[in-house]
Amino acid sequence: MPDRADPLRDLAKALGHRFAKPELLAEALIHPSATQRRGQGAHGYERLEFLGDRVLGVIIAELLWRRFPEADEGELTRRHVALVRRETLSEIAAGIGLGEHMTASAGDNMRGNPGVLADLTEAVIAALYIDGGLEAARRFVEKNWAGLLDSKKNPPPDPKTALQEWAQGRGLKLPAYRLVDAKGPAHKRRFTVAVSVETLPDAEASGNSKREAEVAAAKAALAFTGKP
Repeated sequence: MPDRADPLRDLAKALGHRFAKPELLAEALIHPSATQRRGQGAHGYERLEFLGDRVLGVIIAELLWRRFPEADEGELTRRHVALVRRETLSEIAAGIGLGEHMTASAGDNMRGNPGVLADLTEAVIAALYIDGGLEAARRFVEKNWAGLLDSKKNPPPDPKTALQEWAQGRGLKLPAYRLVDAKGPAHKRRFTVAVSVETLPDAEASGNSKREAEVAAAKAALAFTGKP
């Protein structure tokens, strides 16, 4: 049987890092569904994903703070949300081909799942951080997020702000958000939030944080208005 690290050598090169502990990269690519398989460890990528989420947040925050010295907190927050959201992470993963290297008992149908791809990206960032320190993780983020940082002169619209402005422009009450559900362990919580706006149907969405769920719910509500 070939060494698990061998197929990952090309991937490590693409990540721009030579792993002292290649097993970290292997762990970052194990879907939780495969954790019961012999020799695959007890956790899969979830623990690394937890850490990678925080590491990515800090690195993106610093990059934005340096790149846009005149931006206020609100603009920086909007840019940050756009750069760490699931859609962005899944695009990064697809570009690198992380899904092709994933070990999962569910088979190939998991490899194109945007949520799974986003999780893989965060787990890989954590593996880089643990093996090579913050600089290794920063190099990866700077390389793969460079085009996204510079792609738009103006900050992307924030769905919550856009929905609020839509309501205010029509003399309506501000959108009201309520927590509908929260499931999962403390490190892997999944929140469901609903938003109510006068004249619009209630919209509901889920996310890995209440903020993420609120943004998704606002985006769903905006769909009823015809705004992009």
